[in-house]
Amino acid sequence: MKYFDLHCDTASECYKKGRGLFSNGLHVSLDKTEKYDRWAQVFAVWIDDDLRGEAAFRHFQAVSADFQKRLAAEAGRAPVFCRSGRELKSADAAGRNMALLSIENAAALGGSLSHLTEAREAGVRIMTLTWNGPNELGDGCMNPAAGGLSPFGKETVSEMGKLGVVADVSHLSEKGFWDVARLVKGPFIATHSDSKAVEDHPRNLTDSQFREIAQRGGLVGLNLYAPFIGGNGSIDGILRHAEHFLSLGGEKAVAIGADFDGCELCAEIRGTGDMDQLYRAMCKRFGKEIADGIFFENAFRFFTENLA
Repeated sequence: MKYFDLHCDTASECYKKGRGLFSNGLHVSLDKTEKYDRWAQVFAVWIDDDLRGEAAFRHFQAVSADFQKRLAAEAGRAPVFCRSGRELKSADAAGRNMALLSIENAAALGGSLSHLTEAREAGVRIMTLTWNGPNELGDGCMNPAAGGLSPFGKETVSEMGKLGVVADVSHLSEKGFWDVARLVKGPFIATHSDSKAVEDHPRNLTDSQFREIAQRGGLVGLNLYAPFIGGNGSIDGILRHAEHFLSLGGEKAVAIGADFDGCELCAEIRGTGDMDQLYRAMCKRFGKEIADGIFFENAFRFFTENLA
């Protein structure tokens, strides 16, 4: 099977704990992916809501540089670091695994558009606009009275479109979501979010939000965190979210965004190495073609078409 995951916090955990990418005791490690025909992973640099200003940007720089060093240290075993659709296609054709870089929480910019350009130069091609709380761009989803994007947030989203950095609305408030929908001309994504209709959690997407993403040709990555799934976060629970999204016309929009190394997992899936269990369950429930779309083809198509 091929497996493309839209979100993990492994780069940040490696930096914090001083661990490498191979056999590191984390949810994501290179040794766990050797069983797959192809593996692609978006590695996020997470910025805590307590970190702001230049300190936030310096933290991004430190984690990003550390991640590049750890990739280099595993030469021959590490995925190819990709910045464009062309590079993804080339790596896949060569039988190589692939890595992309994202920012989780645009507080990383420290309130400066010049830092967005620097982040792009460092390889960032996806940016989650907020985390759970407010930042310079707007409000996260965990405040019931959350507003939308700030003027700086709207300016940043517009500039992201010019630079080819994909807007990620996971964690963003609902008002902020619709601000993004008005500002972005093409597709945008929610890298690690589930269905609010299935489990009523502030981090999950309403049906209207999902349809907006799907109709634009975007992606929604299924998150494996139990409180978002409901119950004990079982494989059957994940399938219920996938099934609901598919019923809304999401056959080409549903992907995987497990949130590995950023959340607690259920007993059935303990990391990247167990994702073949979910794949087999999807094949049984939805058929191999849809399972292949969710696990790889939808994300690969999106990024090869939308990363310049």
